[in-house]
Amino acid sequence: MTAFEEPARLASLHAAQARAEALFAAVEAKGLVRAGVLESELSNEIHALAAEQFGVTAHWHMRLVRTGANTVATFHDQTSDLVIAEDDILFVDLGPVFDDWEADFGRTFVLGDDPVKQALRRDLALVWADLRAFYEAHPDITGEQLYDEAHRAAERRGWTFGGKIAGHLVGEFPHIAFPGERSVSLIAPGNDLRMRERDADGRERYWILEVHLVEPQGRFGAFSEELLSR
Repeated sequence: MTAFEEPARLASLHAAQARAEALFAAVEAKGLVRAGVLESELSNEIHALAAEQFGVTAHWHMRLVRTGANTVATFHDQTSDLVIAEDDILFVDLGPVFDDWEADFGRTFVLGDDPVKQALRRDLALVWADLRAFYEAHPDITGEQLYDEAHRAAERRGWTFGGKIAGHLVGEFPHIAFPGERSVSLIAPGNDLRMRERDADGRERYWILEVHLVEPQGRFGAFSEELLSR
């Protein structure tokens, strides 16, 4: 690995994320996020838009649209296919592949003016920023330590942290083929490896940071994610 390859890898990941952000902007501009459609219908519409407007032919993980009570569920939980309601909260989690580079981008939408749902969505960005600052202030931080801080950061703002993980590795598609145990690829309990440790091939490891906040009574949640690595 040369000194020039690593900056290029990270730049490619940021370019992929920028295209994912543009995809989300297009979803909003077309008014796809609306009441009266099933989660699966919105997912299929986003898939079609990604293919037609952005040339996306592969997604490295399943498209996820969760609304209402389903927003407290974690990624691998099985949920029913709900209809998006008026005054609802929902999130979209996509993993499109752009030019063989993975993006992983999630955002929450609120339909209506419910103050608790609006506050929950606003606090996603604040907790995410708190966690990035904590990561950058602790060069030797492990995945488990950042996960523990995610719980504390959520609680300081009056929410609970709903994720079983707080993020994961990301990279060239498919990053799941990278060398090493699955446990060290997650920001999660049991990962006591330094997040800044290089992988078994001597490459930098780049991270997605996930924030899943849940309302204290467990009625609904909110989710966002993007690149932690600068």
